[in-house]
Amino acid sequence: MGEAARPRLGVGMVGYSFMGAAHSQAWRTTPRFFDLPMSPEMTAVVGRDAARVADAAGRLGWQSAETDWRRLLERDDIDLVDICTPGDTHAEIAVAALEAGKHVLCEKPLANSVAEAERMVAAAERAAASGIRSMVGFTYRRVPAIQLAHQLVADGRIGEIRHVRVQYLQDWLSDPDAPLSWRLDKEKAGSGALGDIGAHAVDLAQFITGESLVGVAGLMETFVTERPVAASSSGLSSTAGQGTGKVTVDDAALFFGRLSGGGLASFEATRFASGRKNAIRVEINGSRGSVAFDFEDMNVLHFFDAADPAATAGFRRIVVTEPDHPFIAAWWPPGHGLGYEHAFTHQAVDLVNALAVGEAPAPSFADGLAVQRVLDAVERSAASGSWLEV
Repeated sequence: MGEAARPRLGVGMVGYSFMGAAHSQAWRTTPRFFDLPMSPEMTAVVGRDAARVADAAGRLGWQSAETDWRRLLERDDIDLVDICTPGDTHAEIAVAALEAGKHVLCEKPLANSVAEAERMVAAAERAAASGIRSMVGFTYRRVPAIQLAHQLVADGRIGEIRHVRVQYLQDWLSDPDAPLSWRLDKEKAGSGALGDIGAHAVDLAQFITGESLVGVAGLMETFVTERPVAASSSGLSSTAGQGTGKVTVDDAALFFGRLSGGGLASFEATRFASGRKNAIRVEINGSRGSVAFDFEDMNVLHFFDAADPAATAGFRRIVVTEPDHPFIAAWWPPGHGLGYEHAFTHQAVDLVNALAVGEAPAPSFADGLAVQRVLDAVERSAASGSWLEV
């Protein structure tokens, strides 16, 4: 399709730090590698500090900068609002954008509470009646090996699901002198490891299996309850520059649950796994086989077929870089692996394709709410010491 024939999609992004940089990379790259039915344009980026957001716009490739996200809703050249801010702002921005007739991409977790997520889903459903779409950014779904695992399970290759195990391991807080940030402030972040990385673990389990968690029991722990407050810290509720401040979220969460199909699931989310920078491990055992994935080897999926002869049975190592694997044909020759940033590009591709044909993109705000309900049940279970239905 010629460039002139492609409808324009003006994107406005709120926030320009870690996730903002990742989303910017995706919007820059998407139209250069994929033949899209719409032409996304990086129209405006928003940040509170005028000088810093102007610098970010130049570095990241945005055409203009704003200091108030409400300006995006007033601009006729903005069609989609991409939310890359702390969780306490998601509901306000997303609901207002949808009501203003803007499509919305919102980073995970969808909100800081079930009530906020429910309000966002209600707004999304109202907007959908007018053709306005919304999506939550569970980006790891777009890793090609995860997509292949989902396909194998959906095709019945591992049979009835019996066990699901998911670990998300990081170590960036294992040093007790690591400073406070907004991610350690419950008012801003909603929760700690549970919401930040445990949300991904829950979504991956539900996405790959096609089932939902119906009950959970959990434990949560804060290992370091006070941390230094750097004078340059921003976004904290209080105590900035005052020596130390209280950590009000969890450092680690462990929980188990039951899937809607009857299978058992276990989860671990921690920021205290020394030596693990961003380790995501998923294994699913079924009546006919298993799949296993480790993000530290993200271009590989391990698949076990129980029907193989015992003499040669074993996990098959699949390098997921063939042209017929999900998303791969747009990239490099077989064997030339992809990286962390490519999943954000694939997310943008799927969103643009859905918007072009008027379809609801996935994962939806309703999917985000489903994860939020699991997280809420885990937190309540950890407080009460009891099993809770989701």
